[in-house]
Amino acid sequence: MPVKTKLMFRFLLPACLLILFFSCGRKERRIEDEKPLRIVQVPAFNSDSAYHFTKKQVSFGPRIPNSASHQGTGNYLIQRFKEFGATVTTQEFEATTFDGKKLFLKNIIASYFPEKQKRILLAAHWDTRPFADKDLQNKNATFDGANDGASGVAVLLEIARQLGKSPAPDVGIDLILFDGEDWGEKNDMMNRIPPAQGLDSWWCLGSQYWAKHKHKPNYTAYYGILLDMVGATDSHFFQEGNSMEYAPKIVEKVWGTASRLGYSSVFVRQREGAILDDHMYINEIAKIPTIDIVHFDPGVGYFGDYHHSQKDNLSIISKETLGTVGQVLMNVIYYED
Repeated sequence: MPVKTKLMFRFLLPACLLILFFSCGRKERRIEDEKPLRIVQVPAFNSDSAYHFTKKQVSFGPRIPNSASHQGTGNYLIQRFKEFGATVTTQEFEATTFDGKKLFLKNIIASYFPEKQKRILLAAHWDTRPFADKDLQNKNATFDGANDGASGVAVLLEIARQLGKSPAPDVGIDLILFDGEDWGEKNDMMNRIPPAQGLDSWWCLGSQYWAKHKHKPNYTAYYGILLDMVGATDSHFFQEGNSMEYAPKIVEKVWGTASRLGYSSVFVRQREGAILDDHMYINEIAKIPTIDIVHFDPGVGYFGDYHHSQKDNLSIISKETLGTVGQVLMNVIYYED
């Protein structure tokens, strides 16, 4: 062997042995530290079914409290939950609006797996605002509320359908449809009329009532997720400010699940401003950490330009958006232990 080759061998051999030693050590540590991936069979969320449930609600007409459309929709929702195997509870109560109307309201609660102590609360509101006060043409018009109300309810109905025919997750599920969420002050009257005695706001009447009169004594849940306006084409869900304040770990759980499923462009990891919604009263009064999944448009703000207008009809509803939100929630439910 030439001298140059021998010298190279003398220097390379210890170096190779050293690399081999550390490589083996890293491999052993990696094997020891790795935990087996938890594989969970998650039922598939059917976006066609969710769209059908949206369309069905719209077919009754605007779900304005005290109207025949409201009554018919409520009966339909209760019937479907029962058909899907839920234990259904209703809360009937009265409330007065900012403009002096006496409303006869009804919260609808559908519960699954009552034997399970650890529970997750999923919620939406099922009523429709009685006037399109953001409409450019007619601020007193009624509107369908296809996205504002019906989309969130539709996602929960499809989740209920899946829960009724699939193996049970490791947690109990309570689906709550709040009534009277959307009869707050008109857009040009905000905060000018103090809430009536016993109310914290003219908005979110159903969630205020439920938080103070839970459907079961001492009811609680590990956490809650509220859906509001979750069906429009090209929707994006940013991290709402009050959700981040009250339940940042739940925000991370949901947005992390969305990212794992490939939906990070829809569930955007960026904090935006805080809004008043049903989740506020679940957090503040019921003391259940709850987040809000709600559409945010960086160019418009929360809710989109169809909010509280006649634009909010079936033409803006996307099966893809409904499917994305539904599949994220199904994964959150079934990966919970």
